[in-house]
Amino acid sequence: MTDRAAIVLGIETSCDETAAALVDGDGRVLAERIASQDEEHRAYGGVVPEIAARAHVERLDHLIAATLAEADVGFADLAAVAATAGPGLIGGVMVGLVTGKAIAAVHRRPLVAVNHLEGHALSIRLAEAVPFPYLLLLVSGGHCQLLAVEGVGRYRRYGTTLDDAAGEAFDKAAKLLGLGFPGGPAVERAAREGDGARFALPRPLEGRPGADFSFSGLKTALAHRVAALAEPTPRDIADLAAAFQAAVVAVLADRTANAARAFVTDYGTGALVVAGGVAANGAVRAALQVVARPHGLRFAAPPPRLCTDNAAMIAWAGVERLRLGLTDALDVPARARWPLGHDAPAPMDAPAGAR
Repeated sequence: MTDRAAIVLGIETSCDETAAALVDGDGRVLAERIASQDEEHRAYGGVVPEIAARAHVERLDHLIAATLAEADVGFADLAAVAATAGPGLIGGVMVGLVTGKAIAAVHRRPLVAVNHLEGHALSIRLAEAVPFPYLLLLVSGGHCQLLAVEGVGRYRRYGTTLDDAAGEAFDKAAKLLGLGFPGGPAVERAAREGDGARFALPRPLEGRPGADFSFSGLKTALAHRVAALAEPTPRDIADLAAAFQAAVVAVLADRTANAARAFVTDYGTGALVVAGGVAANGAVRAALQVVARPHGLRFAAPPPRLCTDNAAMIAWAGVERLRLGLTDALDVPARARWPLGHDAPAPMDAPAGAR
């Protein structure tokens, strides 16, 4: 039986998914709704911030009402409201956070302002019992980081991208190859039919010390390869997609292996977790399983539905933070940038006095 005293409403609007979910203290997802904006952005080959924010405004109230109705839960049954407060497209973030603040204020419920990246970081604990600490590869459209997850709100960074995120690189590759939007799944589908050895593409930083990433040079190399083909055939497209995916996977595996060595030195044992939208890629998961074994790390990944942006992970992060008494005032700011890691700089876009 569900303990209604522990139910948290999660709201997610950081990019182009409008989402609401109800999660209880035992990690049961009581109801969730996600409205995709793929059709709105498909013609542009990427997310248009103004269109995304407007779609959130039009859909969010209805999604929340439908989610509550599905679970037969009222606002009075909530223990707290958790809303993404950043990082992300600031217009969309503000829509979700203001809605969460309004619900919290009217119904006198605690507000938990969730870092979207922490939602991804803790999503594995919604799926299975993975204890702290664990090594996390957070890989999505806007972020690519390797972190030691020491606990809720406690992150130690081993590496981050120096330029583009892997997910953004997949989207750009899909656009160059004419594969459509969203790019990651499109490239993965095309790569299954291709020969990744036919085209040589660079693998930035592979074999170098450290755990940082770089993908801008790989994107440029792919663009040159496409331009050199007067009229790419379907076989060319499939082979280029396979080569591109193989390069990204090799870089992710190489940098994660370096971080795994450091993690084992620092913490002794644990799990290697991958989360974020790119974590749904089967080739990425397979490569990371291979990386985990020689370091004695257990490999774990959330189910694909928890990899892409969703409100269940935001609600769960709210549950975890609420247990520790970590709630927020109603004047908490929305943030376009909000890094994880106690060694990371404070967000520079937060209003003075609110950092």
